Amino acid sequence: MSIVIPSFDDSVIVRSGDAEVIGRAPTTVKLLADSSSTGGALSTIQVALKDGANGAAPHHHAGSAELFYVLGGTVQVLSGDTVVTADRGDLVVVPPNLTHAFAAAPGEDADLLIVITPGVERFEYFRHLERIAYGKAAPESLLEVQEIYDTYFSASAAWEAARTV
Repeated sequence: MSIVIPSFDDSVIVRSGDAEVIGRAPTTVKLLADSSSTGGALSTIQVALKDGANGAAPHHHAGSAELFYVLGGTVQVLSGDTVVTADRGDLVVVPPNLTHAFAAAPGEDADLLIVITPGVERFEYFRHLERIAYGKAAPESLLEVQEIYDTYFSASAAWEAARTV
């Protein structure tokens, strides 16, 4: 196992009003810190989901762990074959190579802080997702960039069952 030694000299400070926001309700993503600003230490975003909205489909990261901290509301997180329901103040950390997904629980809102470590440049990934949502890029174009963003999609019967309530 290799250890990532971050390389940056100044604190990273992102004011809420200065952060770029991607999407619109029911799903918005606030881009907080990308890998390049933290010397590779982490990438972090805030995701707001309204009324049971989906966040991310089942996927895994080959080289990074992903942390989900629930700032508010109730979220469902797929972790392997288990769907965990997490509430405000709860934390779920998914290791590399484990399939995971997230969404607001049915009928609920959720506000999440998500951290990927070590960091991967992810801001352009979320901009790509926005282009797909607005019909400016084809959904299958994500398959072309899986390696760039260390995001590999997969199927999950457990997730499908949990989300078809």
